[in-house]
Amino acid sequence: MLIDIVSDTVCPWCFIGKRRLERALAERPQLEVQIGWRPFELNPDMPPAGLDRGQYLQLKFGGPERAARIYNSIAATGADEGIPFAFDRIRRTPNTLSSHRLIRWATGLGVQNAVVERLFSGYFIDGVDVGDHGVLAGIAADCGMDPVLTRELLDRGDDLDIVKAEEQVARRMGINGVPCFIIDRKYAVSGAQDPAVLLQVFDLAAREATAAVEVAPAAD
Repeated sequence: MLIDIVSDTVCPWCFIGKRRLERALAERPQLEVQIGWRPFELNPDMPPAGLDRGQYLQLKFGGPERAARIYNSIAATGADEGIPFAFDRIRRTPNTLSSHRLIRWATGLGVQNAVVERLFSGYFIDGVDVGDHGVLAGIAADCGMDPVLTRELLDRGDDLDIVKAEEQVARRMGINGVPCFIIDRKYAVSGAQDPAVLLQVFDLAAREATAAVEVAPAAD
Protein backbone atom coordinates (compact mmCIF):
# COMPACT_ATOMS: atom_id res chain seq x y z
CA MET A 1 0.00 0.00 0.00
CA LEU A 2 1.33 3.39 -0.99
CA ILE A 3 0.63 6.31 1.35
CA ASP A 4 1.63 9.76 0.18
CA ILE A 5 1.39 12.44 2.86
CA VAL A 6 1.19 16.03 1.69
CA SER A 7 2.33 18.18 4.60
CA ASP A 8 4.33 21.13 5.82
CA THR A 9 7.04 20.98 8.46
CA VAL A 10 5.52 23.88 10.43
CA CYS A 11 2.00 22.44 10.42
CA PRO A 12 1.04 21.24 13.92
CA TRP A 13 -1.89 19.24 12.54
CA CYS A 14 0.56 17.40 10.28
CA PHE A 15 2.52 16.32 13.38
CA ILE A 16 -0.73 15.16 14.98
CA GLY A 17 -1.70 13.43 11.73
CA LYS A 18 1.62 11.58 11.72
CA ARG A 19 0.93 10.20 15.19
CA ARG A 20 -2.60 9.17 14.23
CA LEU A 21 -1.32 7.46 11.09
CA GLU A 22 1.19 5.54 13.21
CA ARG A 23 -1.61 4.42 15.52
CA ALA A 24 -3.71 3.29 12.56
CA LEU A 25 -0.84 1.34 11.02
CA ALA A 26 -0.20 -0.37 14.36
CA GLU A 27 -3.74 -1.76 14.06
CA ARG A 28 -2.90 -3.31 10.67
CA PRO A 29 0.57 -4.83 11.12
CA GLN A 30 0.00 -7.16 8.16
CA LEU A 31 -0.04 -4.29 5.68
CA GLU A 32 3.05 -3.69 3.60
CA VAL A 33 3.22 0.08 3.46
CA GLN A 34 5.42 2.52 1.57
CA ILE A 35 5.17 6.08 2.92
CA GLY A 36 6.20 9.17 1.00
CA TRP A 37 6.18 12.72 2.37
CA ARG A 38 5.26 15.39 -0.18
CA PRO A 39 5.88 19.16 0.10
CA PHE A 40 3.36 21.86 0.82
CA GLU A 41 3.87 25.42 2.08
CA LEU A 42 1.33 26.84 4.47
CA ASN A 43 3.03 30.19 3.98
CA PRO A 44 4.17 30.27 0.33
CA ASP A 45 4.92 34.00 0.53
CA MET A 46 7.20 33.64 3.54
CA PRO A 47 10.49 35.58 3.09
CA PRO A 48 13.52 33.29 2.60
CA ALA A 49 14.83 34.16 6.07
CA GLY A 50 11.45 33.64 7.73
CA LEU A 51 9.78 36.04 10.14
CA ASP A 52 10.11 36.90 13.79
CA ARG A 53 7.46 34.87 15.60
CA GLY A 54 5.70 37.88 17.07
CA GLN A 55 5.49 39.56 13.68
CA TYR A 56 4.16 36.37 12.13
CA LEU A 57 1.46 35.93 14.77
CA GLN A 58 0.37 39.52 14.28
CA LEU A 59 0.08 39.07 10.52
CA LYS A 60 -1.51 35.62 10.67
CA PHE A 61 -3.85 35.90 13.64
CA GLY A 62 -4.03 39.59 14.48
CA GLY A 63 -1.90 39.22 17.56
CA PRO A 64 -0.63 36.80 20.23
CA GLU A 65 -3.90 36.63 22.20
CA ARG A 66 -5.94 35.04 19.40
CA ALA A 67 -2.98 32.87 18.44
CA ALA A 68 -2.72 31.63 22.03
CA ARG A 69 -6.35 30.51 22.04
CA ILE A 70 -5.83 28.56 18.81
CA TYR A 71 -2.56 27.02 19.89
CA ASN A 72 -3.88 26.06 23.32
CA SER A 73 -6.55 23.99 21.59
CA ILE A 74 -3.98 22.36 19.32
CA ALA A 75 -1.71 21.67 22.30
CA ALA A 76 -4.54 19.88 24.11
CA THR A 77 -5.15 17.67 21.07
CA GLY A 78 -1.43 17.05 20.73
CA ALA A 79 -1.16 15.98 24.36
CA ASP A 80 -3.71 13.25 23.65
CA GLU A 81 -1.31 11.96 20.98
CA GLY A 82 1.76 12.19 23.20
CA ILE A 83 3.09 15.39 21.62
CA PRO A 84 4.27 18.02 24.15
CA PHE A 85 3.82 21.06 21.92
CA ALA A 86 5.90 24.01 23.17
CA PHE A 87 4.73 26.87 20.98
CA ASP A 88 6.22 29.39 23.41
CA ARG A 89 9.72 28.22 22.51
CA ILE A 90 9.35 29.14 18.84
CA ARG A 91 11.18 32.40 18.14
CA ARG A 92 11.04 32.40 14.36
CA THR A 93 8.57 31.09 11.78
CA PRO A 94 10.70 29.78 8.91
CA ASN A 95 10.41 29.48 5.19
CA THR A 96 10.03 25.70 4.82
CA LEU A 97 11.37 25.10 1.31
CA SER A 98 14.79 24.02 2.56
CA SER A 99 13.26 21.57 5.05
CA HIS A 100 11.29 20.02 2.19
CA ARG A 101 14.49 19.69 0.18
CA LEU A 102 16.05 17.83 3.10
CA ILE A 103 13.08 15.46 3.20
CA ARG A 104 13.48 14.84 -0.53
CA TRP A 105 17.14 13.89 -0.17
CA ALA A 106 16.39 11.71 2.85
CA THR A 107 14.06 9.61 0.72
CA GLY A 108 16.86 8.16 -1.38
CA LEU A 109 18.71 7.14 1.79
CA GLY A 110 15.71 5.48 3.40
CA VAL A 111 15.58 7.91 6.34
CA GLN A 112 12.72 10.15 5.25
CA ASN A 113 10.43 9.28 8.15
CA ALA A 114 13.23 9.84 10.67
CA VAL A 115 14.00 13.27 9.17
CA VAL A 116 10.33 14.26 9.19
CA GLU A 117 10.07 13.25 12.84
CA ARG A 118 13.15 15.28 13.76
CA LEU A 119 11.85 18.32 11.86
CA PHE A 120 8.51 18.18 13.65
CA SER A 121 9.95 17.58 17.10
CA GLY A 122 12.73 20.12 16.57
CA TYR A 123 10.33 22.89 15.62
CA PHE A 124 7.33 22.17 17.81
CA ILE A 125 9.04 20.81 20.94
CA ASP A 126 12.54 22.32 20.93
CA GLY A 127 11.69 25.55 19.12
CA VAL A 128 14.55 25.37 16.61
CA ASP A 129 14.50 27.23 13.29
CA VAL A 130 13.96 24.51 10.67
CA GLY A 131 14.64 27.03 7.94
CA ASP A 132 18.23 27.51 9.09
CA HIS A 133 20.70 25.53 6.99
CA GLY A 134 22.94 24.80 9.95
CA VAL A 135 20.02 23.37 11.91
CA LEU A 136 18.98 21.26 8.92
CA ALA A 137 22.51 19.92 8.49
CA GLY A 138 22.45 18.92 12.17
CA ILE A 139 19.16 17.09 11.69
CA ALA A 140 20.65 15.36 8.65
CA ALA A 141 23.59 14.19 10.76
CA ASP A 142 21.27 12.93 13.51
CA CYS A 143 19.50 10.77 10.90
CA GLY A 144 22.65 9.30 9.34
CA MET A 145 23.04 11.71 6.43
CA ASP A 146 26.22 13.56 5.50
CA PRO A 147 25.93 16.98 7.17
CA VAL A 148 28.70 18.60 5.11
CA LEU A 149 27.17 17.54 1.81
CA THR A 150 23.69 18.48 3.04
CA ARG A 151 24.82 21.97 4.00
CA GLU A 152 26.55 22.38 0.63
CA LEU A 153 23.41 21.34 -1.28
CA LEU A 154 21.21 23.60 0.83
CA ASP A 155 23.44 26.63 0.40
CA ARG A 156 23.74 25.99 -3.33
CA GLY A 157 19.96 25.87 -3.80
CA ASP A 158 19.84 22.37 -5.24
CA ASP A 159 16.35 21.00 -6.04
CA LEU A 160 14.48 24.18 -5.16
CA ASP A 161 12.69 24.14 -8.49
CA ILE A 162 11.84 20.45 -8.15
CA VAL A 163 10.28 20.93 -4.72
CA LYS A 164 8.31 23.96 -5.89
CA ALA A 165 7.06 22.01 -8.92
CA GLU A 166 5.98 19.09 -6.74
CA GLU A 167 4.05 21.43 -4.48
CA GLN A 168 2.27 22.87 -7.50
CA VAL A 169 1.19 19.36 -8.48
CA ALA A 170 -0.52 19.03 -5.09
CA ARG A 171 -2.27 22.38 -5.52
CA ARG A 172 -3.45 21.44 -9.02
CA MET A 173 -4.93 18.29 -7.48
CA GLY A 174 -7.08 20.57 -5.34
CA ILE A 175 -5.11 20.20 -2.12
CA ASN A 176 -5.25 23.52 -0.27
CA GLY A 177 -4.79 22.33 3.29
CA VAL A 178 -2.65 19.78 5.06
CA PRO A 179 -2.18 17.09 6.08
CA CYS A 180 -3.64 15.16 3.20
CA PHE A 181 -3.17 11.40 3.00
CA ILE A 182 -3.37 9.87 -0.47
CA ILE A 183 -3.82 6.09 -0.39
CA ASP A 184 -2.71 4.03 -3.39
CA ARG A 185 -3.09 7.17 -5.51
CA LYS A 186 -6.87 6.66 -5.42
CA TYR A 187 -8.24 7.81 -2.08
CA ALA A 188 -7.57 11.10 -0.30
CA VAL A 189 -8.13 11.70 3.40
CA SER A 190 -7.93 15.37 4.30
CA GLY A 191 -6.97 16.54 7.76
CA ALA A 192 -5.56 14.86 10.87
CA GLN A 193 -8.35 12.30 11.00
CA ASP A 194 -8.81 9.78 13.79
CA PRO A 195 -7.19 6.38 13.19
CA ALA A 196 -10.64 4.85 12.67
CA VAL A 197 -11.14 6.94 9.54
CA LEU A 198 -7.76 5.96 8.15
CA LEU A 199 -8.44 2.31 8.91
CA GLN A 200 -11.64 2.39 6.85
CA VAL A 201 -9.69 3.63 3.84
CA PHE A 202 -6.85 1.16 4.41
CA ASP A 203 -9.32 -1.72 4.49
CA LEU A 204 -11.09 -0.52 1.35
CA ALA A 205 -7.81 -0.18 -0.53
CA ALA A 206 -6.66 -3.60 0.68
CA ARG A 207 -9.90 -5.26 -0.45
CA GLU A 208 -9.62 -3.67 -3.88
CA ALA A 209 -6.00 -4.75 -4.21
CA THR A 210 -6.92 -8.33 -3.28
CA ALA A 211 -9.82 -8.36 -5.74
CA ALA A 212 -7.57 -7.06 -8.52
CA VAL A 213 -5.11 -9.92 -7.92
CA GLU A 214 -7.89 -12.49 -7.93
CA VAL A 215 -9.29 -11.38 -11.30
CA ALA A 216 -5.94 -10.86 -12.98
CA PRO A 217 -5.46 -13.22 -15.96
CA ALA A 218 -2.99 -16.03 -15.49
CA ALA A 219 0.30 -15.73 -17.34
CA ASP A 220 0.86 -18.06 -20.29
